Amino acid sequence: MASKFFICYNDCKKGVNALLNVTDERKKESGEKAAEFIQNGMVIGLGSGSTVYWMLKKLGELVKQGLEIKGIPTSIRTEGWAKEFNIPLTDFSQVQNLDLAIDGADEVDPNFNLIKGGGGSLLREKLVDAQAKQLIIIVDESKMVKELGKFPLPVEVVPFGWEVTAQRIAKLGGTPNLRKGDGKVFISNNGNYILDCEFHYISNPEELHNQLKLLLGLVETGLFIGMTDTVIIGCEGEVKVIHKN
Repeated sequence: MASKFFICYNDCKKGVNALLNVTDERKKESGEKAAEFIQNGMVIGLGSGSTVYWMLKKLGELVKQGLEIKGIPTSIRTEGWAKEFNIPLTDFSQVQNLDLAIDGADEVDPNFNLIKGGGGSLLREKLVDAQAKQLIIIVDESKMVKELGKFPLPVEVVPFGWEVTAQRIAKLGGTPNLRKGDGKVFISNNGNYILDCEFHYISNPEELHNQLKLLLGLVETGLFIGMTDTVIIGCEGEVKVIHKN
């Protein structure tokens, strides 16, 4: 699987600079491709992010044509998009297992490990994705990396004593920064804070995830380890689908 990844990585990266002004088109293509995996009667995990938007828009068209599905959104924003496109929704009080989850990512490495949480929905995303029989990640070529860590790792922490939690993270080698927006502290859909932690490179994502999860005050990390089954990548002139071996 790693060899397939690097072939795709190299092919896609050749056109990155030329494609900077058409990233949205790559996202649209990969999002629409993911919708092809959705079958009648499925319960779907609806991920977050700009690439997922295009999947939801296409899914709304399929629902209008008669496709019967139900979705569980991973964020308030995704819920709003789903309602806009008339996608039927449900929740974990009604169903516990999902046939499929489709989500985005901030980084994808050759082993299908991910960094997620750039949009601040990492906890809900992980709760939904973990309940799916199959997880499909949709990205454009800029999200493909040889090693995780260039994108700061988001972690969700409880607001009380977040400064102490940040100090604990720093002892593991990260530089945590409290996420803010419009001059205010960013609040997750769960009422928590997000710390964006600069590790620069993460040689062992599973080990780091486990170390972080032991820290008092830390709710969840944006490291998604061993969860992904398929990655759909919007590249120059085509959409590539890579399945985990």
